[in-house]
Amino acid sequence: MMRNSVLFLACLLVTFTFNQVSAQEAAEPIPGERAQYEFLVPEPERRPLAPEDPEPIPRQFRQLFLGQALDDLKSALVKDELFTFRGDRDVSWLPVREQTLVETTGLSYIKRAFFQIQDDAVYIMSFSLDTRLMDHYSVFTSFVGKYGEPDFLSPGESVWETEDTRVSIERPLTVKYIDKKVFERLIDESSTRKKFELLRREEFLGDF
Repeated sequence: MMRNSVLFLACLLVTFTFNQVSAQEAAEPIPGERAQYEFLVPEPERRPLAPEDPEPIPRQFRQLFLGQALDDLKSALVKDELFTFRGDRDVSWLPVREQTLVETTGLSYIKRAFFQIQDDAVYIMSFSLDTRLMDHYSVFTSFVGKYGEPDFLSPGESVWETEDTRVSIERPLTVKYIDKKVFERLIDESSTRKKFELLRREEFLGDF
């Protein structure tokens, strides 16, 4: 009887010791692995910046827009307190391109603005912003929040475009609007002119 009691106590002691060791080993994480009692806190849900139904990309900034006639552009610049437009002193003629260029300084967020005009219609508007008062991220997120994700993204620029219009944010901080149809037509005309001039040059050399 006594022997059986001793044997029972010995078995009980071994079992207790084994359970203690097992519990300790379970509590100590294996090197390189997460402890079993750890858990990951889920990150808060981030709402996308782009809307489900983005607005069409703009062809207009305030009262200035692509396709605007020169006189209407000058009138709008005079009335807009963001620009220090000086009238015809800020208007020049580019004979090589047969274009009109309007270049004016700005106040507040705008440092300078450029407008290229072909056939009495604005086809490029470019606004250089003051990086001391405005930052690239704010402009970019504002565009994404209204017009959706850009169609093209690179370290140098973000571009939104349709068949008719191209709007870009260029570094360090310039917002540019382009009438694509007019721009592409001018590129084609320039290419054709260069080919014609090259042909005339070859004909002239052939006369010797």
